[in-house]
Parts: sequence; structure tokens; C-alpha cells
Amino acid sequence: MIRLLGLCLFAVLTLAACETTAPQLGPDGKPLPRAYMIKPADEGRVIYSMVDSINTLRQAAGAQPVTPNPLLTAAAKTHARDMAVQNRPWHFGSDGSSPLERVQRTGYPGRMLGENISETFETELETLSAWMELPDTRAVIMDPAARDVGFAWYQEPNGKLWWALVTGG
Repeated sequence: MIRLLGLCLFAVLTLAACETTAPQLGPDGKPLPRAYMIKPADEGRVIYSMVDSINTLRQAAGAQPVTPNPLLTAAAKTHARDMAVQNRPWHFGSDGSSPLERVQRTGYPGRMLGENISETFETELETLSAWMELPDTRAVIMDPAARDVGFAWYQEPNGKLWWALVTGG
């Protein structure tokens, strides 16, 4: 009996391994990327994945770590949602607000230093990697004066992510 169950289990696992789903192809014939869907239960993991990765990069460069700040996160979250409403990644809010004004509205007592934004279907770490490739967005992340960070996103039902990162000191 045990031998029969073992044989059945082996057959099921073998067949499951053989089942493949062909990737969807875009008009250029290349596979379409899979959407990175963030569930509510993933929020803490995503935030700390980003902050830990930023601090690893900063430590390697000799910079002090940054600490998540709820006021900067509120400014980032507001702007991520607003970019989705506007359907464009840019630093000004639909009300004409600048990053500095959004941070001031939260009551953050420090000085706002920089803001990075992105519109993508990529993960937080792929987004961080893209930011690190450009001198201006890398400078925001690596600013030696930065002590606090706010990081947030808004995800559309189709999976598109609007990321916002704000630093302060």
C-alpha cells in the first residue's frame, strides 16, 4: 500500500513538473513581464527590503544608515497615489505642490533633502537598482546628510506601481 502511494506521488510530481505554461508574448515577440503584485500583508516586507538595501549601499559607501520615518512615508504615499491619478511620474502634485511642500504638510521637523519617483511594473529592488544607475537619483539615496527616509507606493489593479522615496535630515 505504501509502495503504491509512493508511486502515485512520484507520478503526480513528475507530471506537475512537466506542465509548462507558454509565456505571453508582446508585439515584438518577446515575453511580457509578469506583474509584481504587492498584497497588503507584504507591506512591511517591501518597506524593510527597500530600507535594508539602501542601508547596505550606504554602509558600503561609508554613509550613515537611514531610518524609516512615518511623516516622510506619508508624504511619499500621498505623492505615489497622486502620480497614479495624474498618470504621469513627476515631482509636482496635482495641486501644484512640490516635494518640499508635501513634506512640510506632514509636519516633518527636519529638512527635506530629495525625492525619487518611478512608474514601473518592477519590484522595489529593481526600482532601487534603476535609481542607483542614474547620478541624480543615486545622489538622493546616498546623500550623507540623509538620516530619515519615507518610502511608499500605489499599485493599480493592472499591477503598475508608482513608487516614491523621500529623504530628510
